Amino acid sequence: MQPGHKKPQNARSILGATTTEKRGEAGLPSEPRPAAPVAIEVHGVDTIPDADRTGRPRDIAGILLGSNLCLGVVIFGWLPASFGLEFWPAATSMIAGTLLGTLLVAPLALVSLRTGTNLSTSSGGHFGVRGRLIGSVIGLLLSLGYAALTVWTGGAAVVGPLHRMFGLPDDGVSHSVTYAVLAVLSVLVAIFGYQLLTRLSKWVALGTLVLMAAGIFAYADRFQTGPVTDSGYLLGDFWSTWALSVVAAGLSGPMAFITLLGDYSRYVSPRRHSARKVFAATCAGMLLGLLIPQLFGTFTAFASRAADDYVGPLVAAAPLWFLLPLLLNGVFGTIGNAGVLIYSMGLDLDAIVPPLSRVKATVLTSAISTVLVFLGYFAWDAQDAVTAFVLLLTAVGTPWAVITLIGFAQCRGVYDPDALQVYNRRSRGGIYWYAGGWNPRAVAAWGIGSLVGLLAVDTALYKGPLLALTGGIDLSFVLAAAVTAASYLLLGIGSPQPVPAEPGVRATANV
Repeated sequence: MQPGHKKPQNARSILGATTTEKRGEAGLPSEPRPAAPVAIEVHGVDTIPDADRTGRPRDIAGILLGSNLCLGVVIFGWLPASFGLEFWPAATSMIAGTLLGTLLVAPLALVSLRTGTNLSTSSGGHFGVRGRLIGSVIGLLLSLGYAALTVWTGGAAVVGPLHRMFGLPDDGVSHSVTYAVLAVLSVLVAIFGYQLLTRLSKWVALGTLVLMAAGIFAYADRFQTGPVTDSGYLLGDFWSTWALSVVAAGLSGPMAFITLLGDYSRYVSPRRHSARKVFAATCAGMLLGLLIPQLFGTFTAFASRAADDYVGPLVAAAPLWFLLPLLLNGVFGTIGNAGVLIYSMGLDLDAIVPPLSRVKATVLTSAISTVLVFLGYFAWDAQDAVTAFVLLLTAVGTPWAVITLIGFAQCRGVYDPDALQVYNRRSRGGIYWYAGGWNPRAVAAWGIGSLVGLLAVDTALYKGPLLALTGGIDLSFVLAAAVTAASYLLLGIGSPQPVPAEPGVRATANV
């Protein structure tokens, strides 16, 4: 938006738009413009012009639903079973964690709705135009790990059915070739970008929902609610293990989106769509997109009695008629989910290294992710590696999300998009320059919160010393969020959040 518009009147402007604003202004149409044809996306982390912001809130819900209906998300439903929980405690732990995580993470979609750029670049308004590299690195690592996990599980879901149906050798060569093919197809989807991803997600969502409905019938006669392991609770007692499941299997789902949501809400125009609709669509997409596959994963884990591995027992227990649907999900579900994650990785690397184009950054990050896939197959223990990965990144990602949300509330959703792009232009100055491009208060609060979170983590590979004070229960998420919020607010006393004198983006408001 051009300078000269009045400032928002009050905090209510963050969540909606007036009737006059909703009908359109300055000659803008009240309805979304036709979506652009599928082609290689030209935008990186630059500010999306309003004319190109043709997305709708339902597109956000669609991509969150479609991209998550894959085995890379389903496998998180297996984790509570592998921890030694029975079915109902496993299900409640995931539901509780997903609901809590969604309440924290979904508002982040509103940030990019205001700025027109991705979330890590938007966080420069609070961390500084160089300090926002913290968000870019966190987003890159999150997407990198989850993309590797998606291709890894998807490859197993392809090789396993082909082995049973046609006798394909279930060995390292078969897995290696499958991983390579899935990685290439995923990166091609990611290179095309936003338009292809949103359209592909709709078809993947429809097909996978049918597959999962069929899967309920396929495994129903094998389902038992008793524990699948003989070794008891992973952490020795019920509540500690249940709390671990809340974080590792529940919270980890929403936390994977802390930098990713803005990749799609930036394509929605605040002149045409209210923030309330964007928030509602984001919540619906996250809850359905995470709980449906994860609960399916829990159900099938107990039906196939998957203890030390998920995909192998899943394929072995499947009736012959279900192998083909399982194979199709292994291919298309993997491409849809990995494509979204690789796309996000490309944007984050583009934000870290501005001279790289989005396409080059996407290809490079996909290659790194593929290396992690091979390490996951040949070198690592699945359960321990996945659990440690999500818990550690949750501990450092939560403080970043908390600071970004507090800053968003303090500036009432008003940003200077041009000043956010200073680092990307390799220039200096602007209202978000702070001290050499870093906001020391935000960086210090993030460091303090992350340290507390890491000291309170409980995994099979690492146990933080603060567990002695929390009764052995992993409260890393709660402690990291609380300490970060208190630190950021205290350190910010006397240093108000910068707000543009003539905001580049006006907070429009509600239905």
